[in-house]
Amino acid sequence: MIEKNVNLLVVSAHAADFVWRAGGTIAKYVKHGANVALVILSYGVRGESNDLWNLQGQTIDNVKKVRHLEIESARKHLGVENIEVWDYEDYFMEFRPDRLERMVRKIRKEKPHHIITHGPKDAFNPDHETVSRFVFEASVLSISNGVRMDGYPTAKQARIFGFEPHQTEICDFKPEVMIDITETYEPKLAAMQVFKAQKHLIDYYAERAKMRGNHARRCSGNHRYQYAEAFSRFFPYVGDEFV
Repeated sequence: MIEKNVNLLVVSAHAADFVWRAGGTIAKYVKHGANVALVILSYGVRGESNDLWNLQGQTIDNVKKVRHLEIESARKHLGVENIEVWDYEDYFMEFRPDRLERMVRKIRKEKPHHIITHGPKDAFNPDHETVSRFVFEASVLSISNGVRMDGYPTAKQARIFGFEPHQTEICDFKPEVMIDITETYEPKLAAMQVFKAQKHLIDYYAERAKMRGNHARRCSGNHRYQYAEAFSRFFPYVGDEFV
């Protein structure tokens, strides 16, 4: 059961990562009253917009414009209102101290109970691995009392979850958490379909959600699960009982 007003922070390396990998989960948290904040670190101009660059006379500014319109349409389908695009250069992403400090401030501002971002291993996309480390390091600094930032008091430890990467098996990904997205699969599908710059991924992630739904049914015995998304955990589960 998703608690109302729980805080969820989503950090996406590129324009569409959050939709492919967690769109159903994001929409579900929004639907059940969570406070969802989304940070998109780059438009993915250099490495995640190949179809757009096939157009004659294409420019960086126009690619950004197209990708921004896609993001706006997708986030509306998912119901996300709190969104920031930081517009860093991709392929390959670099995170200077000022950028790390910016993410620390963001975590302290949003006070997330959960953070979802890229997992630590992606065989084909170093940006995703870099962002995984970046978010983890920022989370460490966000809870450190000795890291002083006026107006941004220390955050509490958040649970951190990693997206399922593309080409799962090659990336040695093993699902540790599966979230049922049956009730929000249609918004996820609608959000995926706006990304014309990467339309080759739409069918792939539709099938992935269906396959994970099969796994969710088999692992839980709950036959209402039709679609699901998988995540890794940065930390072990801690609680008073098995859940």
